[in-house]
Amino acid sequence: MAKVDLQFERPLLNAAGTLGFVPDRNCPVDIRQLGAFVTNPISLEPRRAAHGTRVLTYPGGFLLHTGFPNPGLRAVTRRYARRWAQMPLPVLVHILARTAAEVHKMVLALESLEGVAGLELGLPPGIDPANALSLGQAAWGERPLVMRLPYENALEIGRALVSNGGGIVSLSPPRGMLLGAGGAQISGRLYGPAVFPLMLPVVQALAEMGLGVIGGGGISTPQDTAAMLAAGAFAIQLDSVLWRGEIPAVS
Repeated sequence: MAKVDLQFERPLLNAAGTLGFVPDRNCPVDIRQLGAFVTNPISLEPRRAAHGTRVLTYPGGFLLHTGFPNPGLRAVTRRYARRWAQMPLPVLVHILARTAAEVHKMVLALESLEGVAGLELGLPPGIDPANALSLGQAAWGERPLVMRLPYENALEIGRALVSNGGGIVSLSPPRGMLLGAGGAQISGRLYGPAVFPLMLPVVQALAEMGLGVIGGGGISTPQDTAAMLAAGAFAIQLDSVLWRGEIPAVS
């Protein structure tokens, strides 16, 4: 896979799952401060929300377990494609990867839409490099592609990408586990400032490999954005800080 240039007027983006399929009237931030808008994760078929506890807090952040609920690609595009085309900034559609055949089908459908500037391919946790490359190949088409790597084996997949021509990558949040009510073990994605020190060295390592890196994870201050850019990221995805109505400045 050849590396594709992807540039934004501003280096800040929202992370998938933070601002909906399109920003609504209750959007906590002014999206015109962003360089691109990333949609909620979309699967080929509808997905239901996870059962039970979905949010647990811990010092420095929180654990989120949602199951990526969405009504499926057909319903999402029918409802939002026109609004994507009317957005004041580029739209990256985040698609959930399961099989190469599903990914290819989704890409073909999305490439025909005027409002889609690029795709972000969300790789599942624990995926091995060979399968990650296979899904990436299935997603490769006419639109720029960002591969969202699982934090836990991002470097391993990153090296495989470099060996196959490079590319543009972003990072999913680390996964963890907390005890819920009655001692139940709740697994999910970790957010908050405590995540930042984990993400920064991974961003730097991926950038040093020669990959185009959209950094992110735990960003909450202008100092965090400066550190991510200094580590080699060409853009940054913001997550939970947006829910507080904040967009950290870029120095």
